Amino acid sequence: MAAVMAALGRPFRRDPLCLGRLLRREAGGPWGRRVPGVLRKSLQRGVALSTGSFLVYEAHKLISGFAEVHASFKVEEVIEQADYLYGSGETEKLYRLLVQHKNSDDAELLWRLARASRDLAQLSSTSAEEKRKLAYEALECAKKALEKNESNFAAHKWYGICLSDVGDFEGIKTKIGNAVVIKEHFQRAVELNPKDATTIHLIGIWCYSFAEMPWYQRKIAATLFATPPTSTFQETTLSFAGSSLLQHGRGR
Repeated sequence: MAAVMAALGRPFRRDPLCLGRLLRREAGGPWGRRVPGVLRKSLQRGVALSTGSFLVYEAHKLISGFAEVHASFKVEEVIEQADYLYGSGETEKLYRLLVQHKNSDDAELLWRLARASRDLAQLSSTSAEEKRKLAYEALECAKKALEKNESNFAAHKWYGICLSDVGDFEGIKTKIGNAVVIKEHFQRAVELNPKDATTIHLIGIWCYSFAEMPWYQRKIAATLFATPPTSTFQETTLSFAGSSLLQHGRGR
């Protein structure tokens, strides 16, 4: 703090003196002799206090700026480390790293935590009770990521995935009811990032699931919903072909 104040003070060292000379010059003008000494001292004290307050204000702005830059740098650092752990298959370490930031306002951190929570739930070593807990935790993180940045394609993708996972714990009615919402988020993700082959592949899986739905499930869906979700094998083929083209062509 002392170093910051000293650095800020250098450009303004002459200002109090200049202001003081200006005040004395004005006081010595045509009306200066009529200004009481007490008033002159009060004015000079006011100038000194104003200059000091200005320096404190500038120091606060500078320190706040440093804090913002540091916070941004820290987020980027965590994301870089998280991506390394994800690429290395270190699921448990990745989750432990990201869960520390579950209250973050950064969508990039939050959707990564949703993914890490889901991946941890998929491990064979995770208990059934823990799988359920992690599934809902992942959905909540993905939802929060969307609230923070609706234009983040990965947040839409992982919200759709996590919403589908939660349906496994809530029965066929909820799963079918969520199906339309899931597809909408996948489609939104593709709109935001047409090069993401994974999301296009997920749409293919969605289409295939409803194209091959057994007759009794179709009947249940028709009973529960006025317009149940449907798809065809043609839509499935187109989606899989699109994702394959991106994976082996210009896509990532």
